[in-house]
Amino acid sequence: MVYTPYDFNESVRHRTEYIEERLRDGSPVAGISFDGGVLLLTLRRTQRKIFEIYDRLMFAGLGNQSDLEIIRVGAIDFAHQEGYARSPDDVTIQRVVGFAISPGIKRAFGDVLNAPFVVRALFAEMGRTPEEDLFYTLNYDGEFVSLNWAAAVAGTPEAEEQMVRQLVPEDADGVPDLQTALRRALRAWAAGRLWAIDAHLEEEGAESLTDERIETFLREQLQDLQVEAAILDRFTKRERKFRLLKEEEIRPVLPGE
Repeated sequence: MVYTPYDFNESVRHRTEYIEERLRDGSPVAGISFDGGVLLLTLRRTQRKIFEIYDRLMFAGLGNQSDLEIIRVGAIDFAHQEGYARSPDDVTIQRVVGFAISPGIKRAFGDVLNAPFVVRALFAEMGRTPEEDLFYTLNYDGEFVSLNWAAAVAGTPEAEEQMVRQLVPEDADGVPDLQTALRRALRAWAAGRLWAIDAHLEEEGAESLTDERIETFLREQLQDLQVEAAILDRFTKRERKFRLLKEEEIRPVLPGE
């Protein structure tokens, strides 16, 4: 059997359609810098989705849980090897994503004889100041993008754009505090989830994502899902800078509270 370039292109197209259809129903992840560190937030049913990678690095994503676990373990292993062989300061999100994770995902996507990763991942690195914080979004084809201040992964690229608009609104003034960052991240999650699952929104336009519509949807989702949020704390005296936020820290920013 002769395998032609046309066959390869068709295979890639089918794999892309399959993966994007699977991802469309996933729970988005929002990331945002705030004055005291970096925040990642999502909503989930049971399985935890946000994890520490190294001293100043954390990770979350949507897609197959087994694929996310492979990425998490690979990132942790690489980060600790880098820290041991070089120094903790040499462990950066750019090296973790660009050198350790992205190439393997790209190979898997192009290998038509094996299953690709069904995943979109968000990595965060905390700097000494909010201006130095970094986010990396990693796609199922191995492509990645570096961003500052805020980033998101969702069921579709268009949904991610709507999330970033909520995370960094046009009238934003200065670096947000933690409560403001939590509110923006919750709104961003709802906007991204709505945009991915409601086919009519693209026809109606971004202006249809009104405050009332976002808050109503968020209230509905909170009946079945729970908020998971974690931060990298810029000013903690603890050796470990990563921590999951407690329910009492999240409750005041929920709709109606």
